[in-house]
Amino acid sequence: MDGQRIKAPLDYSRGPEKTWVYGALRVRDGKDLTRCVASRNSTNSITLLEDIEADNPRGDVFISTDNREPP
Repeated sequence: MDGQRIKAPLDYSRGPEKTWVYGALRVRDGKDLTRCVASRNSTNSITLLEDIEADNPRGDVFISTDNREPP
């Protein structure tokens, strides 16, 4: 509602860890790709882009990103 990512505390008895969710949506047919990772970094961003490319072997791929930092 406030334009921020969903924030939920994890309770796995491991302390205050975070999980980052990377995702993509193919608007044409509604197919989504999501990946849960322990950190937000360029390696995980590149992995998502590679997954998108593998899932869309033909034609152009248009990507819109939002990398806004949480407050």
